[in-house]
Amino acid sequence: MRTLDLESEAARARVRARYRAEARFKAYGLIAIALTALFLVIVLSDVLIKGLPAFTQHYLEMTVKVDPAEIDPQGTRDPTVIASGDFQALVRNEMRAAFPEVRDRAGRRQLDGILSTGAADRLRDLVVADPGLVGQSVKFSALLTDDADLYYKGTGTSIRRRGGLGTAAASATTGDVTVTSSAEDFAAELGSVKQVLAERARVLRVEADRVRASLRSQEAGRVALQQGLAAARAANEPTRVATFESRIKDQDAEIEQLARRVAELDQQADALQARATGSGDEALDESLPSLLVAIDGGLVKVSEVGRSKISGTVLLPPASAGEAAPGAWQVVSYVTPEANRRVSDREVAWLERLREQGLVQRRFNWAFFTSGDSREPELAGIRGALVGSALMLLVTLVLCLPIGVAAAIYLEEFAPKNRLTELIEVNINNLAAVPSIVFGLLGLAVFLNYAGLPRSAPLVGGLVLALLVLPTIIIASRAALKAVPPSIKEAALGVGASHQQAIFHHVLPLAMPGIMTGTIIGMAHALGETAPLLMIGMVAFIVEVPTGLTDAATALPVQIYLWSDLPEIAFQSKTAAAIIVLLLFLFVMNGAAIVLRKRFERRW
Repeated sequence: MRTLDLESEAARARVRARYRAEARFKAYGLIAIALTALFLVIVLSDVLIKGLPAFTQHYLEMTVKVDPAEIDPQGTRDPTVIASGDFQALVRNEMRAAFPEVRDRAGRRQLDGILSTGAADRLRDLVVADPGLVGQSVKFSALLTDDADLYYKGTGTSIRRRGGLGTAAASATTGDVTVTSSAEDFAAELGSVKQVLAERARVLRVEADRVRASLRSQEAGRVALQQGLAAARAANEPTRVATFESRIKDQDAEIEQLARRVAELDQQADALQARATGSGDEALDESLPSLLVAIDGGLVKVSEVGRSKISGTVLLPPASAGEAAPGAWQVVSYVTPEANRRVSDREVAWLERLREQGLVQRRFNWAFFTSGDSREPELAGIRGALVGSALMLLVTLVLCLPIGVAAAIYLEEFAPKNRLTELIEVNINNLAAVPSIVFGLLGLAVFLNYAGLPRSAPLVGGLVLALLVLPTIIIASRAALKAVPPSIKEAALGVGASHQQAIFHHVLPLAMPGIMTGTIIGMAHALGETAPLLMIGMVAFIVEVPTGLTDAATALPVQIYLWSDLPEIAFQSKTAAAIIVLLLFLFVMNGAAIVLRKRFERRW
């Protein structure tokens, strides 16, 4: 007779081992959940940090006189004539009037670049709505360009300021000037420049040593080739002799080039080291933080710095060339070098002046939701993509819901159980696992090439997504029908209902919550698909918002794909913002599925 060992030390050891295994399994599960939550938080945080700035936009408050000669020279006050007027010229001229010192052609072009190409749209809308504004001064908000907007959002450069200790005086108020201080106010900046020069000299010497090592290797190789040439001549082998002579010639050219490069690097390093250890003034270049002097309401960009004197160019003219008392002037540093910024020092000075005057306002970017796509980041919106996605989902829902539910009812309740229905069921299950791009190829071949439907249209996109989602809805609907207890149908049949009445009057209403849950999840799946839409041409650049099922359109996932491939920095934020909108849609749809399931769920 077999006895059960529960008291021995070996039995207790087995129990402890079993408990340890169970504890390890729980720990592994908790670690897996924690890692999943961590990765999810990282992804969502990254998307939110990058995308939230796109939901706001900076505007410049302007007052522009609507010149009748430019807008309505005939005095007709016809809105159609007014709408064709050059409002952008009015806005541009007003901007130039705010900075009258900017007279050079390049400066005016930079000044015009602060305003978006759509800056005058609001002014045009106001005047077209009220033609009586022609000839009057109109206050409105002008849209800034993407670079100016990003600068105000903090992606330009940080600015450091410190007061001058001595009395400063500028030699002039325009052009190239010299600012002299009675104290050594620029000694720290001069020291920083010399440290940079010394570091550059060190880097050049390291590079020279690397090239010198390569030169020694080439010279050693040349010695080996000379030995091979001597051996070939001794053996009287003309072919080998010619080969070695050719290789030696190439080697000599390489050695000469490397030797010249070593000499250049040594010379440059010596020159930089001499400047770093010298006591003279130093010139600033675009790879260094920009140094400026704010004096008497003006701003001077430094091109050469000494211990108590700087030379530079006026960016904003001072009120006068008189002396400035200690603490009444500042040494300003733009920390990010000009070469690494989208906005120049001159543009930063203008933007700071506008902000100091209180003319810059930050508002919610409604245009992101009301505008179509654009090549200009500040004008681009997702309205076209949202409408395109909505139209496609409408087509998908109209096709999938009745067809999917009808197929599920037939297969589950009416179809005979034979090899044909088994084959159909297997293929439906297999279609649910087919990669989405295959459906895109099918749509390209059938709907575009064979049926001749319009390319990049919501109708075709909806048909392709219907093919993609239909297997999912059929499987979910069949599962919902199976979940209804058989006693419901049997009771209906027992009181005289027909088979069809029992299914449609009793089983289907009870299965509807599960069917709707599966349908919503399938539609959320369709909303996030990109690959099949790319195959049917919805990757095209579409500016106009679609108004019908056959208009050219794009979808939100495709819009995200298009923006992610553009080089402008502002489109990175737009891409993340569009991802946030898409995730919100998906969360809402999946949340609706959960609510439906909880609301109508019955426990049998």
